[in-house]
Amino acid sequence: MLPLSETPKPETQTGTQVLHRASRLLRAVAAKNRVGSRLTDLCNVVGIERPTGHRILQALVGEGLLRQNEVSKRYYLGTQIYEMGLVATPRFDIRDLCHPFLQGIASETGDSTFLTARVGFDGVCLDRVEGNFPIRVFIIEAGLRRPLNVGGGAITILSCLGDEEIERILRANAERCRDRFPRYSEANVRRLIETTRSQGFLTHEVIELPSVRTFAMPIRNPDGSPVAAISTSTISPRLDGERLEAVKATIAEAVRGIEQQLAGHAEADAGQDDLR
Repeated sequence: MLPLSETPKPETQTGTQVLHRASRLLRAVAAKNRVGSRLTDLCNVVGIERPTGHRILQALVGEGLLRQNEVSKRYYLGTQIYEMGLVATPRFDIRDLCHPFLQGIASETGDSTFLTARVGFDGVCLDRVEGNFPIRVFIIEAGLRRPLNVGGGAITILSCLGDEEIERILRANAERCRDRFPRYSEANVRRLIETTRSQGFLTHEVIELPSVRTFAMPIRNPDGSPVAAISTSTISPRLDGERLEAVKATIAEAVRGIEQQLAGHAEADAGQDDLR
């Protein structure tokens, strides 16, 4: 019998590990696709050895999921990613659907308004509309991704998930949250999740800027699953008392409008399926 340290891993476990690493490498390349990524940088971001990273990256190049510049040796997304993205594109774009509503919220409240969606273990800002209040809050911008347990919109989405999925996400994000956000507290996130579940919205101090508050509300599919979240952020005194209730009413009305359109799309899709 082989010593424990030399016992081969089951094929499924090894295969899963490779898939996870390949997925993380693809996301790392996508994050800097305009300028390209070096092997060393990608391995540092993902946390793997250079030989392992090189082997996986070259396999992805061979499959057309990545391409490598022959001169700079930098990696970029490949044509297969683009083609699969076209196939995966939904019949409607949630950003396009929500953008007029975000404009309405920003215009009525005067504050910056954000649309956040879940991508894996992260929350990604899909859209941002600035208000006209003189003191503007720039917490995140479109395209920025953070752990799903950081930020009002992201935590609001997290609160809509099942308990097992929440635990999985909290475990996966624990280390990088502690490293990147000194004020992060998992206990506080758990309290925020319970509060959001009970009242249907979230308001709390922004983790990076204690003097800034955010209000967030989830957008749900007809089946109750979260699609995205709308949030607005401003200096703390502007999200309190009667004004908080006014902001809540404005965002709640927008969310109802968006969810009605989502229901309409779902009914149209069901009708198309019946015709097939």
